[in-house]
Amino acid sequence: DHPAKKKHEDTGLPYSRMVLAGFSQGGALSLFTGMQLPDAAQKLAGIVVMSGYLPAAKQFKITKGLESTPIFHGHGEADPMVQYVMATKSRQHVVDEGGATDYQIKGYPGLPHSVSPEEIADVMEFLSRVLPPDESCKITLKDPESMSVKELKAAIRKAGLGSKAVGLMEKGEFVKLLKEHREGSSSS
Repeated sequence: DHPAKKKHEDTGLPYSRMVLAGFSQGGALSLFTGMQLPDAAQKLAGIVVMSGYLPAAKQFKITKGLESTPIFHGHGEADPMVQYVMATKSRQHVVDEGGATDYQIKGYPGLPHSVSPEEIADVMEFLSRVLPPDESCKITLKDPESMSVKELKAAIRKAGLGSKAVGLMEKGEFVKLLKEHREGSSSS
């Protein structure tokens, strides 16, 4: 299963409120995967590529209905690992061959294979555009009372509470720890 599908199933978060983002190979995978999701109903809010490129261009075919997915591609013009020309060729292929209609590329003079405060600010601006506030789209977290011990332990690890769970044995103790964390209180 694709991570976006799992997130959708786990939280009820609509695809239209998800962004795939990555740096270098992570950006390449975000672009390649995000534009080829199996169904137009899975259209994402956007894709962020930082110092990335389009891998396997010959196999790349945008899923019908995903052409208007917004893409922000930031890239250092002094990148020795993934040269800036790879970014421009990627954009050209995705737009000209693939039919993408909203692909913004921005070069950052002097920036090597890295990110800069200016690029992060541009990403934040892009995210504000593609993910405007929407009170109707809130993640629904599973009630700890209805979780299995395995799910509770995973949620506790994910929340960074592993050290507070040491020595806990009973399901009720795990439930209490997770509920306190979600409510913002701490018993330590």
